Amino acid sequence: MSHYVVRDIDRAPQDLIDSINLAGVATAHEAAGRVGLAGPRIQARVSGSAITGSAVTVSCHPGDNLMIHAAVEMCRPGDVLVVTTTSESTDGMFGDLLATSLQARGVLGLVIDAGVRDIATLREMGFPVWSRAVHAQGTVKATPGSVNVPIVVAGQAVIPGDIVVADDDGVLFIPIDRAGEVADAAIQRLANEAAKRDVLASGALGVDLYNLRPLLADLGVKYVDRLPEKVHS
Repeated sequence: MSHYVVRDIDRAPQDLIDSINLAGVATAHEAAGRVGLAGPRIQARVSGSAITGSAVTVSCHPGDNLMIHAAVEMCRPGDVLVVTTTSESTDGMFGDLLATSLQARGVLGLVIDAGVRDIATLREMGFPVWSRAVHAQGTVKATPGSVNVPIVVAGQAVIPGDIVVADDDGVLFIPIDRAGEVADAAIQRLANEAAKRDVLASGALGVDLYNLRPLLADLGVKYVDRLPEKVHS
C-alpha cells in the first residue's frame, strides 16, 4: 500500500469561507441541503469555539500520531486539520504541543475522529478541538499514513480543501465546488431567520408564523379545553 504527503491542494476563496462562517453549522447545514454533517460522536471540547476553514486531511494508524506531525508542515493560515484513523481509536493522539505547533502556522483548529488529551491546557490556549474522545492514552510514532488524501470522518467523506464549519453544534464539511451555492443560500437563510426572530420576539406564535394550524387539523390534532371523559377511562 502506498502512502503520500500531498503538498498542494485546492482551497475555496476566502470570501466564500467568510460568508459561510457567518452562518455557523446549523444554518450552513440547512443551506447545504442537510448533507455533510459529521456524526454526533465528534464533540466540541473547547466550548464557545466557532471556526470555518479549509481541510488539511490526515489518515493515521490507530494509536500512532506520526502523520499528524508530518501534516503540520502542509498547513497554511486559515486551515483546519482533519484527522481520522484506519480503524476505530479513542487514543489521545493530539495534545498541547501539537496545538502549539499548529497555532504557530495559523491553523484554526482540529477535527479528529479519535482522542485528544491535555484538554485543560488546550482550553487555556484557546485552541479549538472537536474529537471523538478525551483520553490520556498516549501514542507512538512508528507507522506510515497519508496527508491530504480523501478520508472519512464520523460517516462523512472529506476531500482535502473541503470547507470545514465547526462550532458547539457539531462539524460540517462542504465541497469546494458547492461553496458559492451554499454561501448564497446561507446568507438568504440568515436574513430570513432574522426576520422571523423579530416576529417571534413580538409575541407571535410559531404555529401561525409557519401556518401550521391547517397541517395540525389535517393530521387529526384536535384543540379542546379539557380531555373528554372517555379518554381518562
